[in-house]
Amino acid sequence: MGGPGVSRRVAPVGLPRPGRGASTVSGMTLRPGYDDDLRLAHVMADQVDSVTMSRFKAQDLRVETKPDLTPVSDADRTAEEIIRGQLSRARSRDAVHGEEMPDTGHGPRRWVIDPIDGTKNFVRGVPVWATLIALIDGDEVVVGLVSAPALGRRWWAAQGSGAWTGKSLAAASRLQVSAVSTLKDASFSYSSLTGWEERGKLDNFLALSRQVWRTRAYGDFWSHVLVAEGAVDLSAEPELALHDMAALVPIVTEAGGTFTSITGVPGPFGGSALVSNGLLHEAALEVLDPLDP
Repeated sequence: MGGPGVSRRVAPVGLPRPGRGASTVSGMTLRPGYDDDLRLAHVMADQVDSVTMSRFKAQDLRVETKPDLTPVSDADRTAEEIIRGQLSRARSRDAVHGEEMPDTGHGPRRWVIDPIDGTKNFVRGVPVWATLIALIDGDEVVVGLVSAPALGRRWWAAQGSGAWTGKSLAAASRLQVSAVSTLKDASFSYSSLTGWEERGKLDNFLALSRQVWRTRAYGDFWSHVLVAEGAVDLSAEPELALHDMAALVPIVTEAGGTFTSITGVPGPFGGSALVSNGLLHEAALEVLDPLDP
């Protein structure tokens, strides 16, 4: 998925327009076919939020180390079980891909779950963590929801319905990316330096950081939803999985932004993320992945 301002590798993709029969909730236009899916994502997030918040800072929280040396808590597994249980009842024909459990089902519609994005924050009592729920239909991410209950925030989007933030479908405000058009005026967010160094991209990352106005490591999902809000202009991560990115894509693109890998692959399928307001995307790509002369 793309946005304005990208010409070198990624063709701009226009936002679909609501079709006949679309419904409206608090200013939102919901497209027939995905409105029920978006509502279901909210219902699942409501259920998960109550569980994850009850385990956040819990004295008996159980944390293990996975084979990739990343942490997983009992809250991660319980949250994914809740979502999978709901989907088995409400969307039994859909496939499911999650971070903690094996894939299930087949077909063009696939739900993608990250039960707790920012587990390291979660286990240390830092409130920047969220449940990410996405629906991929064919090769497009058509629904995305990010729920961060410890921050009291939620962000969501359905294809063609815009991107929104609020506490519920009925109490929402629309998201719009910034209009910053030059790197020297841009605010740039990331998670850490380690991944860039491990992938031989640290020099490129530092080169970009030197060209922008401001850098901050807001980290994880928060970097990217801040781009959708217009509070940050650019964010990037050198290595991410599908479950880390899928829910973020429609939120960013429906807000007018652009989401690709750091080499320009559209959407969440390139193994990394470069997220921008669209106007800065080409310039950032040139720094992070310069073309051979």
